[in-house]
Amino acid sequence: MSLRRLYSTVNNAEIAHFSKLSAHWWDEHGEFAFLHKMNPARVQFIQQKLKEIHHDDHPGTPAPSNSLKGLDALDIGCGGGLLSESLARLGANTLGIDASESNISIASHHASHDPKLSRSLEYQHTTSESLLDHPKRYDIVCSMEVLEHVNNPALFLDTCAQLVKPGGHLFLSTIARTPLSDFLTIFLAEHVLRKVTVGTHTHSKFINSTELVSFFQKYPRSKPKTESGSSSGELSTSPSDTDTVPWISPHSPANEPMRTQAEIRGLIYNPLQANWYLAPRGAWAAAECNYLFWVRKPLV
Repeated sequence: MSLRRLYSTVNNAEIAHFSKLSAHWWDEHGEFAFLHKMNPARVQFIQQKLKEIHHDDHPGTPAPSNSLKGLDALDIGCGGGLLSESLARLGANTLGIDASESNISIASHHASHDPKLSRSLEYQHTTSESLLDHPKRYDIVCSMEVLEHVNNPALFLDTCAQLVKPGGHLFLSTIARTPLSDFLTIFLAEHVLRKVTVGTHTHSKFINSTELVSFFQKYPRSKPKTESGSSSGELSTSPSDTDTVPWISPHSPANEPMRTQAEIRGLIYNPLQANWYLAPRGAWAAAECNYLFWVRKPLV
């Protein structure tokens, strides 16, 4: 067994919590209603970035109408399969994984109702660390609303990054560690509106977008510490002998990395329309609560 496997990022308490809620994944008005409404904005962001990077890589060449078609996609912490099904329906060869066996059962059962998905969608009850033992790597790795629920987020990010092909894409969705997020996601959503089960979120485990940028400005010249007890939101690294091009230029501002290397986009909830939308690029304070993060793995 590899050293990494000894330091799993899986938080058993979090898995038990979400396993109890697994039967509600496909109830659009229930426990995961916010995620159902958020999913179109997440898919929109993924498609936009893929088309944008295609234009950068192939100037003058029209981007394909379906930027996901034929790509290998991995959805880490797929839950009931909301994003996995969307990626598969758009033509990506999709693998959804989750450390909760009941989540995978619900996801598999729901997908079985559409025979077309059997050609492009697979689910596995496994962890991202376990996938490192296999040679397959992915054009797109997604992990949505997972980072704030794992042990040792730096080690988890390192695992996700290793599963991306050179030139491939890592998409994350998480929550910033700010007073605003404490008020909206915990006090309001959990305790006042009761839209989310109390205890679902822990404010200290939220990750600021600038911390993600800083992590990938050092990565992979640095590697995560492997202490199993690290579970706070702060991302720490330790020196490594690896001398490779970092994913994000160290000279980029942490709040505004180079567009071709990384991007931060706020996810804003409009209570009047009961819907989520992508904040404009560079919008002030847009990433103070929910946000999306994209970073590209260098080709070399």
